[in-house]
Amino acid sequence: MYMKIHITEEHTILAACDEDLAGRTFREDNKRLDVSELFYRGESVERDALVRKMKGATIMNLVGEGPVSIAIEEGYASEDNVIEIDGVRHVQVVLI
Repeated sequence: MYMKIHITEEHTILAACDEDLAGRTFREDNKRLDVSELFYRGESVERDALVRKMKGATIMNLVGEGPVSIAIEEGYASEDNVIEIDGVRHVQVVLI
């Protein structure tokens, strides 16, 4: 999985995607999911590293089976929060 951290004045944004999805765009009906390499492609990580970074994030933008499943397993999201566009799972998490 690729993971990249973006820090703003108010938030720590964690972006993660399955490596094979980076740089691709998915469309279905009126929905579009742009998995921008600039936004998502950071370091290549395994599950444990992603889970550690999730603990410090205030916003998560996750694409693909790996990151989405981990967010659900760790209690940050539920299946009800997940959308699928052209067969690609996506979830956004905002922690307040």
